[in-house]
Amino acid sequence: MVESYVERPPLPGLAGVVRTVWIHRTGAAPYVQRHLPTGGVEIHFPIGGQPQLVGPLTGPEIEVIPAHTTIVGVRFHPGTAPPLPTVLDDLVDQRLDLAELWRSSVDRLAEAMALPGTPERALMVLQTHLLREFRSAAHVDPLVGEAVRALMPWHPVNIDTLATHLALSASQLRRRCLHAAGMSPKVLQRTLRFQGFLALVQAGATVTGRRGGDGVAGLAIDAGYADQAHLSRECLRLTGLTPRQLLGGDIDRCACGHEHSASYKPFLARRGTPPLLA
Repeated sequence: MVESYVERPPLPGLAGVVRTVWIHRTGAAPYVQRHLPTGGVEIHFPIGGQPQLVGPLTGPEIEVIPAHTTIVGVRFHPGTAPPLPTVLDDLVDQRLDLAELWRSSVDRLAEAMALPGTPERALMVLQTHLLREFRSAAHVDPLVGEAVRALMPWHPVNIDTLATHLALSASQLRRRCLHAAGMSPKVLQRTLRFQGFLALVQAGATVTGRRGGDGVAGLAIDAGYADQAHLSRECLRLTGLTPRQLLGGDIDRCACGHEHSASYKPFLARRGTPPLLA
């Protein structure tokens, strides 16, 4: 079996809370995966193995995935985690056994996903389970959802201005973001800005040419960085690598060679829209 990673949009009923779903198959050798901060949480469900919840990341996490492993996964939008018995700031930079959070329902879900069939079928079972969970128990903070939309790249916003727009104090906004997204508005803004840069890279976006930038430097400016040096510092902080190391010297996809268009589509869709805070 050859190593492969396939990403796709979620079921329509999950589109408001799930950014993307994916299937990762490793080949004859273990695969070293560098997980990057996305602003959201993820569910990693190895078929026949123990599912885990990856809390919001503030830096890179290196995982060695065994050979001949198939994992189906779900990546959530910031502030839209599945039903959990705790707030997200308790789960930052942690990887937890999903059974500790979902109790007996995980055993039934794992049995259903392990039935003979394809990984695509297992992923459908997982998404159907999430649909039921969100309909019955999940609660998404609408103000945090609006804050996340305002903090997306392309239109930088002042955090105090955002709090005023939401009729909250800066401390109230910070507390609600920590509980619902696991990070402060400022940290979330920095994370989403870097995700916006990666979205431009993966899409092979044309640089606008503002302030004479081109290549990585131009994409950095388009994503909201002051210059390429600013991007380099943030890239090292969030990924542990320089932009050149991360991208493999190529600005049309990351060095891993995977296709991430489904994951970055929500970022690119907002690129040409007016700012939420005028």
